[in-house]
Amino acid sequence: MNSNWFKLILKMTKVEYGKNLLLKGVPVIFNKKGARLRIGSDVTIKSSFLSNLVGLYSRSIIVTRAPGAVIEIGNHVGISGATIYARKGIYIGDNTAIGGNCKILDNDFHPLDPEKRQELMQDIHGGEAADLIPAKEIHIGKNCFLGCNSIILKGTVLGDNCIVGAGAVVSGEFEDGCVIVGNPGNTIRR
Repeated sequence: MNSNWFKLILKMTKVEYGKNLLLKGVPVIFNKKGARLRIGSDVTIKSSFLSNLVGLYSRSIIVTRAPGAVIEIGNHVGISGATIYARKGIYIGDNTAIGGNCKILDNDFHPLDPEKRQELMQDIHGGEAADLIPAKEIHIGKNCFLGCNSIILKGTVLGDNCIVGAGAVVSGEFEDGCVIVGNPGNTIRR
């Protein structure tokens, strides 16, 4: 696909990207005013159904959703139909493979407290009440592999060379070289 037209949109929304960005299909990439979204060099983002034979449910979605939010994607990263959604910060190291339909979410989308949740739902424009949404940075090391349909939750730290099994739900801190599977995600070997 010739993605030059989409790269113009990225520049207009102040998305930074390195050399050789390859888009297979059209992703959803949105950078909120006052946020920072940086994609490294030699990154591939797959967003069409047959671009990954695991079967993608949707296009890749990469969004900074609040002023001050940061998404930094390293060099030589592959992304397949994943959602990367930041209200605070998501940092992905070089040479990381993000499997089909993976979700990387640094926030809960809604407050956990019922009263605060109602307050947010009544604030239809996402103004001050949006600050009620709990968020914590996510750090994913270099040379990691996130299996298809895995979910990486707020506050997660994955060291270098970690592997997350298909369908795992991951929260917490994991040392370099961990293999993490299950729900909740547990280390089964190093």
